[in-house]
Amino acid sequence: MVIKRDIHLKRLIASMHNGLIKVVTGIRRSGKSYLLRELFKNYLIEYGVKDNHIIELDLENRRNNKYRDPDALIEYIDSKIVDDDMYYILLDEIQLVSEFEDVLNSYLSIKNADVYVTGSNSRFLSKDVITEFRGRGEEIHITPLSFAEYSSAHPEMESYKVLQEYLTYGGLPYVCTEPDEQKKINYLQGLFEKTYITDIKERYHIRGVEVMDELLNVVASCIGGLTNPSKIENTFRSVKEIKLNQNTVKEYLEMLEDSFLITRCIRYDIKGRKYIDTPQKYYFEDLGLRNARIGFRQVEETHLMENLIFNELRLRGYLVDVGVVQTRTKDANGAYRRNQLEVDFVCNRGSERVYVQSAYRLPTEEKRKQEMASLLKINDSFRKMIITEDLIKRHMDENGVEWVNVYDFLKSEKL
Repeated sequence: MVIKRDIHLKRLIASMHNGLIKVVTGIRRSGKSYLLRELFKNYLIEYGVKDNHIIELDLENRRNNKYRDPDALIEYIDSKIVDDDMYYILLDEIQLVSEFEDVLNSYLSIKNADVYVTGSNSRFLSKDVITEFRGRGEEIHITPLSFAEYSSAHPEMESYKVLQEYLTYGGLPYVCTEPDEQKKINYLQGLFEKTYITDIKERYHIRGVEVMDELLNVVASCIGGLTNPSKIENTFRSVKEIKLNQNTVKEYLEMLEDSFLITRCIRYDIKGRKYIDTPQKYYFEDLGLRNARIGFRQVEETHLMENLIFNELRLRGYLVDVGVVQTRTKDANGAYRRNQLEVDFVCNRGSERVYVQSAYRLPTEEKRKQEMASLLKINDSFRKMIITEDLIKRHMDENGVEWVNVYDFLKSEKL
């Protein structure tokens, strides 16, 4: 089964011949090797590149063990470059090569060499891997399958069934293609327990992972909710009966962010045009991993859809913040009080801005007004949008607010 990863493939294509080392990053099992050695290689062949000008190595393959030696790898690649035409060097699992930075940097001065690599150890599963190349590398971050990509693998299923499955099991490629639900669950839980936590432990030299485990459970339980290290510290003290300094909480949260498992979304005062440091929201890179973390017990569609929309917006290249609208209202005694209304997402991409509300269901007029309240308090001309699971036709109301069904949003290439 071929699942197109067009967004990520286009980013790789756009980076061709830019003189930098292209480093494909992402959580384990998100499809890095497939993107590079299948989809991108096929594109190169269709583009007209000859097979003998694509130098490809899977360094995880035992048969290529000798090329894990840096000098042997350089000798092999050099032996393949025999003319002045462009060569494309595709190296999978480059972290298995000792001193790989020196190897890759050696090809930056060769004008007819274009280098692409993937890696899967704790260093490559980190946002700071690109610093290894001191400004001579470009990160191409790959995410789990989007809803549209996931749906393309299940054309026989109705959209609402695909959405329910996606919200529950997420978008890792194996999960998408495995029909047995128990195998999906076992796979996701095993990844967390045997792989992701181990990667973090190795990278940051954590002796015990009990606190990290508990922190992940807390964060997974409050996706879409405002929180901060101090609040989490209090949760540990009162609920878990564990004493944990908020500075330690902050460090652990940064480790989880750095490892691509979660993403922090900070608040932005729309009228005041300034950022508010705390509290923030956290979302998971993959919904299946989030649900596996808490044993598939808290599958709240409202919060999961919010996480889904957040991931989709970022995939489309938007910088996403939580919006805050400061208002003044008069109480029964005639006194003015300050209130804060929340806009789920403030989305910026270049000069474009869109305000987005995630509303799983809007069963009553009161609920509709509640979701619109913050948007109507924003006095600018940028687009304002409400995304709902309700089966409505895309339209703009008399207040200039766009109403969009979540299926149309997820399957459309444009916001």
